[in-house]
Amino acid sequence: MYNADDEEEEINAVLRNDFVFNIDESLLIDPRRVLVRRLIAEGSYSLVYEGEFESKPVAVKIIQPMKTSAVILEHKEKFQREVVLQSRMKHVNVVKLIGASVEPAMFLITELLRGDTLQKYLWSIRPKRLDLRLAITFALDICRAMEYLHDNGIIHRDLKPSNLLLTDDRKQIKVADFGLAREEIMNEMTCEAGTYRWMAPELFSKEALRIGMKKHYDHKVDVYSFSIVLWELLTNKAPFKGRDNITVAYAAAANNERPSLENVPEELATLLQSCWSEDPALRPEFTEITKYLTNFMHSLWPAEMTPPIVMEIGEDLEDSSHLLIRITLWQDKEHVLAVIRAPIRFEFNIYYTTKKEPDPVTYGQLYPSFQHVSPPLSPNPNLSPPLTPPPPPPLLTGHRLTTSSLSFCF
Repeated sequence: MYNADDEEEEINAVLRNDFVFNIDESLLIDPRRVLVRRLIAEGSYSLVYEGEFESKPVAVKIIQPMKTSAVILEHKEKFQREVVLQSRMKHVNVVKLIGASVEPAMFLITELLRGDTLQKYLWSIRPKRLDLRLAITFALDICRAMEYLHDNGIIHRDLKPSNLLLTDDRKQIKVADFGLAREEIMNEMTCEAGTYRWMAPELFSKEALRIGMKKHYDHKVDVYSFSIVLWELLTNKAPFKGRDNITVAYAAAANNERPSLENVPEELATLLQSCWSEDPALRPEFTEITKYLTNFMHSLWPAEMTPPIVMEIGEDLEDSSHLLIRITLWQDKEHVLAVIRAPIRFEFNIYYTTKKEPDPVTYGQLYPSFQHVSPPLSPNPNLSPPLTPPPPPPLLTGHRLTTSSLSFCF
């Protein structure tokens, strides 16, 4: 006979004894310092609110209370895993974790992105499609984030438009929701993960697994999910529209069905076919996908160099102090060259700084309009390390400079 008191006691026992959180204390925050405001998203596992922490806007993800002890244990483990994994992720295209709390409720705090999810943004512009350049820019944001995750041994397992957040200006994407993420320590998993329409075929059991059997998969499940997201970015259509989730998963796994490539550029159709290959071993790594998309973008929109820049010094070089000049190379990227000059004896040291990943494929070689001499300067500790490829400008010998202007041409 059902007894509510017995169930409540069972739950309390689980809460008291059966699970001990192992979260770094530096990540734990006092819930009294958090203000929770309006609800902005809801899922089966959590509710997400707009909030405030230390006078800054944040997103507050509160884990929904469950009614059974088994689910409580599962959600505690899932919550701890999400906090620990996301706290390790430090990348411009990954949503930043600020902190977490386990009592009186489990919640985590992240940076707040008001640009909405990619899913809602695509819905809002239908039936129009994204500008191709913006679609590729978004795809590269996702690739760089996933490349970073995989380099750190993390499989996301739930890559889809609703887990991709846009920045306030809607010009950049960040990967969110690490509730299903796993460390790739062992590639044997015993349960499905992800959402059916974006789920890799190997994650869907075509046949019932015997007790104790394990399902083998690796980080390539994220590559498959990315291929469906990329297809949506290019077409702004729902994958397998009109079919229920189970039918979609079965069609992909058992019948090897994929979305239509009609009206998709040939070069990108080739990439999609590679990424959603039935055999995970044939799918490319995100490093390869990033290079492919970067080259595709450069082929359509060649890098535009800025015109020559002239800077007036106002005094003789031999009397001036160290000078830092920042030169933007490409209008469509945030790449910056820094040039350092010292009095009398100097050379040009090229440094590379960017919010995006280094991309030495298209690189403007710096040629000063005057000669310079050795020895080299010591690296400036306030700048990024020197870029190795390509090599720095050739070192030339020349006379002592006293001119009051410098010209930099690309």
